[in-house]
Amino acid sequence: MRRATANLCACAAATATAAGLGACGGDDRRDAGAPTGTYTVRVERSSFPAQQRLARATALILTVRNTGEEEIPDLVVTVRGFSDRSGGSRDADLGRDLWIVDDGPGAQATAFEDTWTAGRLAPGRSKTLRWDVTPVVAGTHTLRYEIAPAPAGGARAQLAGGGRAGGTRRARVTGAPAPARVDPRTGAVLRDE
Repeated sequence: MRRATANLCACAAATATAAGLGACGGDDRRDAGAPTGTYTVRVERSSFPAQQRLARATALILTVRNTGEEEIPDLVVTVRGFSDRSGGSRDADLGRDLWIVDDGPGAQATAFEDTWTAGRLAPGRSKTLRWDVTPVVAGTHTLRYEIAPAPAGGARAQLAGGGRAGGTRRARVTGAPAPARVDPRTGAVLRDE
């Protein structure tokens, strides 16, 4: 199916070019007008419990501060590892969820896989992003997060020393869920610690 789509696009491009029209969506680049340059940030908080229990809700919390002199146009955070998908974005293997994202940060989800935007971030200001998640596969798993100043274009974020703006969090999820019972009066699920 992918080849057929590529062939149709190539055929449309050839037809449009012969007719003097822009090919496959026009002549404009998708990243036209996207920011460029380097923005400096500091990860002030990176919190994710190292020990977790199957089916017990937890949270990944990141606080990012703009330590540079320019406003970040659109703070972007990509988190890889909520699933164990092995291939790239074009791979048909969907993998399996390791954590279910119950609620993403108040930021906007994007068309890019595992990526959220949090809007503008003025110099000296910080934003906290929180993902409420539930682990569904026992074992030791690693989350990798990356910070960018925009969802597209040549701009990049770095730490004050020039290092990559991102990090990892490792968690061990035990195989047994927390003991739970239903309160007969309220119907609420009560989990024992």
